[in-house]
Amino acid sequence: MKLTAEMRIERSHNKLMQHKNFCSLSGVFMVGKVEVSDEVPTAMTNGRDVYYGRKFTDSLPEKQLNFVVVHEAMHKSLRHLTVWKDIAEENPMRANAAMDYVINLLIVDMDPRGEVVEMPRDANGTLLGLYDTKYKDMDTKQVYNLLKQECKRQKDGRSGCPSGNGDQQDSNDSNARKNFDEHDWAGAKKLSAKEVEELGKEIDHALREGAILAGKMKGELPRGINEILHPKVDWKEAMREFVKMSMRGGGESSWHRPNRRMLGTGLILPSSISRKAKKLIIAPDTSGSTAEMFSQFMSEAKSVCDEVAPETVDILYWDTEVAQHETYRGAEVESFIDLTIPTGGGGTTPECVPRYMHENAIEAQAVIMLTDGYFYGEEREAWATCSAPVLWCVIGNKNFVPPVGQVVYVE
Repeated sequence: MKLTAEMRIERSHNKLMQHKNFCSLSGVFMVGKVEVSDEVPTAMTNGRDVYYGRKFTDSLPEKQLNFVVVHEAMHKSLRHLTVWKDIAEENPMRANAAMDYVINLLIVDMDPRGEVVEMPRDANGTLLGLYDTKYKDMDTKQVYNLLKQECKRQKDGRSGCPSGNGDQQDSNDSNARKNFDEHDWAGAKKLSAKEVEELGKEIDHALREGAILAGKMKGELPRGINEILHPKVDWKEAMREFVKMSMRGGGESSWHRPNRRMLGTGLILPSSISRKAKKLIIAPDTSGSTAEMFSQFMSEAKSVCDEVAPETVDILYWDTEVAQHETYRGAEVESFIDLTIPTGGGGTTPECVPRYMHENAIEAQAVIMLTDGYFYGEEREAWATCSAPVLWCVIGNKNFVPPVGQVVYVE
C-alpha cells in the first residue's frame, strides 16, 4: 500500500523521535498543527503550524523528507518568524535565505553522515536548499547583513540580492531559486501578542523536555537549541526546573500503554508512567574554586528537594575520585544541609562520579554536578554507564561543554 503524504510525515516524526540527535525536537513536532495541502508548493510554517505541499511531500525520498521535517521544526524552535520579523519587513527574501542558511548548517551538523536526513535534491540531482559553511556559527542577523553587503557589491541583483521590499524578488536570485520551503510571514502576523507569548512558553517547555530525553539517549542537542536553553538565566530556576522535570511524571515511557491523548492524531506514542521522586544525586566538585559558591548551591539544592521531596538524596563529593558518599533517606532529606560534611581536595576528574555510580550500582533519576568546568583528559565513555539526565552547574567557565546532559552557568 502506498503511504499518503500524511502517513509519511507521521512516519518521519516517529523516526526522528527515536534518534538520539533528533529526539530533542520531539515536543516541538507536537506544537501547533500539521497539515498537508494541495495549495502549498513546498513546505512552510508560521512559527507554530506547519503546512506541507502534497505533491512536494510525495516527491521526496524518506531521508529528504526527514530533512524538511527537521527544517520546519528548527524554524519553530529558534522562533524565527517572531524574532526576525523586523528584517523580514525590510526584505523578506533575504531574511528567508539567512534563516535557511543557519538552519541547514545546524541540521547537517546533527547528522553529518546522512544516516537519517539528507538535503533535498531536484529531479536532476541538483541540491535544493541553501548551504554554505562560510556562515557556520553565525546567527540569522549576521548572515542577513553579509547577504546585504554582498547585494551592494553585486550591481546585477544576483547572489543574495532580491530587488525591492515586500514580496518582490529578482527572478535571477539564486537564493530564492534554491529555497525548498516558504516562510508564512502573513500567518505569523495573525498571531496575537498573547498567542506569541504562549507559543514561546510551549516551545521552551518542549525543548527542555527534549533536552532531558536527549540526555537519556546519549544524544547531542543541536547547537542553536543549546544556545536557547542556556542563555544568561537564573541558575537557581534552571536547577529547579531540571529536577522537577526529571523526577516527576513523564520520566519514563511505556510502549505497552499508548498515549491516549495522541491516538486521535494518528501517532502511536508512549504514555508516561507516573512515579514518585526517588533518588537525586548531588555531586559537588570539592576543588577550591567552587568553595565560594558551595553554600549557596547547597542551599538552593535543599530548596528544590523541599519542593520535589525525593525519597533519597545521595551527595557525592569528588575531586580525582569520589571522596565522600552521604545518603539521606526520608525525614533525613529535610536536614541534609545541616548534616553534610564536604570532603575532598585538589584535582578534578568528573568521570569518577559515573564510574563510582556504576561500581556501586547506584541508579538515580537525576544528577546535579557542581564544578568550575576546568579539567583535562576527560573520559567521556565513562558517562555511557549513567542512565540519569545530568545538569552541570558551572562556575565561571563559559567555554565549558558538557560530555553529556545540560549546562547552566553560575554567576
